[in-house]
Formats: sequence, C-alpha cells, structure tokens
Amino acid sequence: MHQDTKKENLKLWENPLSYQLMSDICSRYSQIRSRSEELCSPLTPEDYVPQADFFASPPKWHLAHTTWFFEEMILKKYVPDYRVFDKDFSFLFNSYYNTVGERTVRNQRGVITRPGVEEVYKYRHYVDEHMKKFLQSDFPKQAEEIVTLGLNHEQQHQELLLTDLKYTLSLNPIHPVYKDGFDLTDTKKKEEGFATVEEGVYEIGFQGDGFCFDNELGRHKVYLNQFQISKELVTNAEYLEFITDGGYQDFRFWLDEGWAWVNANANEKKAPLYWTKKDGQWHVYTLSGLKPLDPEAELCHVSYYEAAAFASWKGMRLPTEFEWEAASDLFDWGTRWEWTNSAYSPYPNFQIAEGAVGEYNGKFMVNQMVLRGASTATSPGHSRPTYRNFFHPQFEWQFTGIRLVRS
Repeated sequence: MHQDTKKENLKLWENPLSYQLMSDICSRYSQIRSRSEELCSPLTPEDYVPQADFFASPPKWHLAHTTWFFEEMILKKYVPDYRVFDKDFSFLFNSYYNTVGERTVRNQRGVITRPGVEEVYKYRHYVDEHMKKFLQSDFPKQAEEIVTLGLNHEQQHQELLLTDLKYTLSLNPIHPVYKDGFDLTDTKKKEEGFATVEEGVYEIGFQGDGFCFDNELGRHKVYLNQFQISKELVTNAEYLEFITDGGYQDFRFWLDEGWAWVNANANEKKAPLYWTKKDGQWHVYTLSGLKPLDPEAELCHVSYYEAAAFASWKGMRLPTEFEWEAASDLFDWGTRWEWTNSAYSPYPNFQIAEGAVGEYNGKFMVNQMVLRGASTATSPGHSRPTYRNFFHPQFEWQFTGIRLVRS
C-alpha cells in the first residue's frame, strides 16, 4: 500500500475541544494552507493567470477559491463580527455552489486578471489570520467538521493545481520546466504477476472514525466472482505495443463513444496526452521538462476510453471499483489514479447533506467514471482505499493509469 495511506486520516474531535486538540487542528490548517503556497513558489506572476481549457483552472483561482471556502463556510457563518476581505470575491471565486449564489462562468476564470496575484495572497493571509483565531476559540462541532472538509477540499485542489498547471505549461512550445526533478511520472514497476481474489461477498465503503467524503459512506456487501488483478500498472512499453499494433486505428477495441472521441480528435489522438515524437523518438512532457519516454515507467495521462481500449486489446478488462477495493491489500497503489469500469453512482442510503456542502459530491453522479487509489500528485495523507475519485471518460490531464483484470 502507498505510504500515504498508512498515515492517520483527520480525526473528528468531540467538544469541548482540549487545548491540545485545538493546537492540532490549527497546526493541520497551517500545514495544508502553506503547502498550497509552496506548490506555487516556482511560478512567475504570468504563470498564475492562464486558463488553457475549461477543465483546467489557473493557479491564482485555486489559491483564491480554497480561501473562499473558509471565508464563506466558516467565517461568515460562525464569526458574528467578521468583515469580508472583498465583497466581490464571493462571486468571483465560487466554483459550483448554487446555494451560495451566482458565480463566474467556469471557462472564463483565466480572464480574471484582477484582482492580481498579490491581492489574492493578501486575501489568503487575511482569511488565515481570522481562521487561526477562530480555531483557537471554543467553536461548535459542526464548524469543526466543515473545517476538516475544507482542509480535504484544499488538498484536492493542490493536486488539481499541479495537473492544471502541467496542462497549461505543456502548450508552451519551449516545454518550460516547473521545477527541476519534479517529474511525477517516473515511477516503475515493483512486482510482476496477478493476484487472485476468490469469489464471495465483500464489504465495500468506508468504516471507522477518520475522515471520509460522503460518497464513501453507506458500507454495503457485494458479491464478486473470482478474478485475477494485476499487481502492477501498465507501463509505457506495454502501451507502446498497443500504439505500434495500430490500436488507435482499430475500432474493434473501442467503445462506440470512445471511437467517436478518437476520430473527433484524429490529429492528436495517436498516443497518450503529453507524448510527442521528436527526431523519430517518443518524448513525454513532464513538470521537469521534455524527456525521452522511459519505457519502464508506469503509463500516465490516459482517458477511460484509452484504458478500456487497451484492456480490450490485451484480452482483459478494467476492474470494477468494488473489485479494486476488495483487492487493494494485494498490490501497491498510490502512484496513479486508476480507471475502473464503474459508473459514479451513490452507495445504498446515500443522502445529500443540507446546505452548500450538499453540493460537494452528489450532484455529479452522472456520466462519470470512478477512479481509485491516488497519484504522485496527491497531497500527503489524502489517500485511502475507499476514496472515490471521478471524472468524465474523455479526460486525460489527471495522473491516470491502467490496472488490468482477467476473469
């Protein structure tokens, strides 16, 4: 199991809060908030602003939106005399919370050149100052739970910040370096072969006292037929065989919607995202610049369509999310988000929470596929075997990979 999963999840403390517990949550808050800014430390002012596509937000927006969460969900609600930093920010940096009010159009976040980067950092520090005072007070249990959610929300955006930034930088023809040695795609196989999971009834979903998102709740039983799951992820070399064999030109391996996606993007869909040929050799763009493709490295940045097509070409399939979770103790995971063959849907007895936090997961349970695990871009302490990530099947810009299953 990936080392991050061995760390304790955030604990939901009971009131009254002891001084030590208040100190712990303050420390956790400071660490996570600081990490967002540390991830931005290699950036130039110009790097903070562009939005390369509707799905990729600018770094400045990530910094502001994660701050907006604490101002909107905590300070405005629980601090009677709190004065907002700027009345326009509630509109500018709301993502999708209709309960809160109107917001900017998602694909126009990059045109928000003002407020500038310096002003956004002032906003962060203003909110941090007030949050730290709040976290040292006798605040209610409900607020504590939302703070914990907000910290996990910021960790999600830390990963998105890296993936969005990589996508933006990749479009620059000079292949700029974000940070030397910060590749994130150079992990290698550790173990060969398949692990067998016997048929039977397995329990799926989160249990315990730590933090989880609401879409992990509703622990339930599922019956699984016997299957074998690969102990390691597909490598670049293995996927290159698929390309060389004409995989992108053979409709037989593709879902109909995937085949339409390939043909609609025929000029660029001949390899995974960030792969490019230079002087007849495959290269890959990384956050540490353009590099020759390492055939032994784990495959990265493929869509669900590509993952399913490759599995079909191999005469195998992708695991369901239930198979993945039932087998997760049998292999190392945590270097790539792994596509599953499961649509994103609610667990038994799932209920959408009251208020704005109810918009966090439930309303996205349509037309998306579940990914399991974590990635090399995932923040420390933010992974667990029940975590349910989800994206539309055409997206490649996350650190996604393939694990195969055979029945």
